[in-house]
Amino acid sequence: MGKKILIVDDSESIREVVSFTLENAGHEVSKAFDGVDALTYLDGKKYDLIITDLHMPNLNGIELIRKIRVIEEYKFIPILFLTTESQTAKKMEAKDAGATGWIVKPFVPEKLLEAINKVAR
Repeated sequence: MGKKILIVDDSESIREVVSFTLENAGHEVSKAFDGVDALTYLDGKKYDLIITDLHMPNLNGIELIRKIRVIEEYKFIPILFLTTESQTAKKMEAKDAGATGWIVKPFVPEKLLEAINKVAR
């Protein structure tokens, strides 16, 4: 059964590619263009997973995760980072903020779907 997934990325092309990949696998997708926009989607709607970029204007991915983790309904939702960053320090910072996992761009669709199946119940 498909999952409800929120994608947060300031790149429209990345949002579209990720959305296409997920929708073709049977998932329902919502798309936000940055962290501030993403917070408007977190108004009680149920999501099975959030996928976020790191580098975004207004509210970056790590700041977004910190904000999500204090919202009771979303405190335990799996969050995957999808970013060009691969530095261990950034991964640790994201993990400390509450990220569940990390996928480096450019991503392989099969790997993304594999990661989703691992973390989203």
